[in-house]
Amino acid sequence: MIKRAMILAAGFGKRVHPLTLERPKPLLKIGNETLLSNTLKFLETSGVKEVVINTHYLKEQIIDYVKKNKFNLTINIVEENNKILGTGGGVLNALKYFSNENFLIINPDTIWNSNYLKDLELMEKIFFENKKSKCILLLVNKKKSFDKSFKGDFNLENNIISKKNKENLNYLYTGLQIIKPETFSNINMNIFSINKIWNNLIKFNEFYGAESNLDFLHVSTLDIYKRLLEKYFKY
Repeated sequence: MIKRAMILAAGFGKRVHPLTLERPKPLLKIGNETLLSNTLKFLETSGVKEVVINTHYLKEQIIDYVKKNKFNLTINIVEENNKILGTGGGVLNALKYFSNENFLIINPDTIWNSNYLKDLELMEKIFFENKKSKCILLLVNKKKSFDKSFKGDFNLENNIISKKNKENLNYLYTGLQIIKPETFSNINMNIFSINKIWNNLIKFNEFYGAESNLDFLHVSTLDIYKRLLEKYFKY
């Protein structure tokens, strides 16, 4: 079981303007909780014990939120002060917290729930059974996405991720992955997207995926956020 995780919370949330002009996207409310608390509670139930949260945009609000709310987790905040480092650079910058252990990376703008625990179990099974595996993503068929504008990120066959048929990519990244720290060992830059890591793994057939059958609820745009609230969180 994976015991450590990183939440990517440094971004600007521009697609949810104007709501994110004064608050970071992870602190948007869904029902009676924030996206960040939803993610932290999911990690609690998964058995994770230690969490790293990277911050940049309106970072003081996230730091303050974590201080004021209690979670059964050890939480470390990593501040990206001068420049945002990207999804890959942010993880590389926080790597010291994982002590060469495999860890989760999770996006807080997916609406997680306890049904994803079985998906995480499947991910761990595939990840640990395949010696070549350095990273595994939780994917979902784009037909299961609440936001129908997504084009698709990958193809998935026999738990191997590819981009073979770029005109017909049927799977979306849900925002949950397991990765080995050594995957970052040959990176010689500070600011980069984690897509750089993924594309390299695809070349060597070392990029694994597990398929979720759950409906994919993701806060992608202002319109989608409003529609999600109306459909799932209206009281």
